[in-house]
Amino acid sequence: AGDLLPEMIRYTASLKMSSRFHFTGFVKSGEVDHLWNVSNVYVMPSVSEPFGISALEAIHSGVPVILSKQSGAAEVVADAIKVDFWDTDALADAICNVLAHRSLSHQLKKKSRQSIRSITWKAAATQVNTLYHEVIAQH
Repeated sequence: AGDLLPEMIRYTASLKMSSRFHFTGFVKSGEVDHLWNVSNVYVMPSVSEPFGISALEAIHSGVPVILSKQSGAAEVVADAIKVDFWDTDALADAICNVLAHRSLSHQLKKKSRQSIRSITWKAAATQVNTLYHEVIAQH
């Protein structure tokens, strides 16, 4: 969903690529697993997404991930392809490379799954707790 959705649908149709895209709108929780299973790549060229839980969901589901360097997820997800959000040529190249090269897709899936194992709520809580104690000790 979003203000540009109708424009994106028209643009995709004008390029005769409609069969390659599915604009889902809001996805119910029961449908999410199916979408990950039929996805070849997850792309989040966002600058306004502060974190991006969906990028972690994609990785967990075995989908290679491409992020904008400016997204919050780019700071956390080490093993994803990252491009500047305004560099549409680099983004297109990244998408094409993941789709065209199975070895790249496989490496991204494998490495990113390994790297997200350390991303847990317990680890995040421990970091916040440590930071609080450091700040308190300084004052």
